[in-house]
Amino acid sequence: MVRRRHSTVEIDAKLRQGDAMHREGISKIRIAEALGISPMTYHRWLAARKASGATIADAIVASPEIVTASGDRDVTSRNSELELENARLRRLLTDTMLEKAALQESARKRN
Repeated sequence: MVRRRHSTVEIDAKLRQGDAMHREGISKIRIAEALGISPMTYHRWLAARKASGATIADAIVASPEIVTASGDRDVTSRNSELELENARLRRLLTDTMLEKAALQESARKRN
């Protein structure tokens, strides 16, 4: 069997289909076969959703369409903001480390 990663959108869609099939009384093994995944993968997805206390809408990992708690931005825009902030902080850290190295070098030359 070829191993492949499913996107969060695919996982969410398959879990929704599985929930509908489960309500019809179909066994989990048959659901997994119908969805084209292994029963263990289906079990892991269900366990992850249950452990996180998530609903079907935010199963496994939040998909990009889900709105954050503030209600004004989606996850992808928040992620890009965090990536920009992370880049700025890295630059600040690098500059500080360079200044520290220069100060240490000048202190060594004085002694």
